[in-house]
Amino acid sequence: MDPVDPVSRLVAIEEIKQLKARYFRLMDTRSWSEMASVFTRDAHLDTDGFTADGRDGIVAFLERVLRDARTVHHGHMPEITITSATTARGIWAMFDYVEFAAAGPHGASTGLFGYGHYEEEYVVEDDAWRIANLRLTRLRVDPLPGGQE
Repeated sequence: MDPVDPVSRLVAIEEIKQLKARYFRLMDTRSWSEMASVFTRDAHLDTDGFTADGRDGIVAFLERVLRDARTVHHGHMPEITITSATTARGIWAMFDYVEFAAAGPHGASTGLFGYGHYEEEYVVEDDAWRIANLRLTRLRVDPLPGGQE
């Protein structure tokens, strides 16, 4: 039985979709100060085994890892389950392109094309949906011609 009325459930799903779109845009535009707003204060991030905790720790980790990179992130086919009026879970198919500024052998860019899934938990904090737990698992990684960093 759905714990939330159908209209509220649909509104919550749309708000979570907007949250995830904002996450991707802020990542690719390097808007780190705004990126903090997509996470809860005590959020946890696990991306292919690299972890960070707390919104400030997550933003610092992303900024450090992606400082010299050009990225494109896409999320597709969301499966969002509203578990209460203030909690939800989601799975997103994903694609990312990560190109590092440092040149690889023969001047070729280093980086990757990645394909996989985001598994997330969401919580309403300060009257807005935020990501409380983010786990990124890549199912396939194709290195750029210069290799993968």
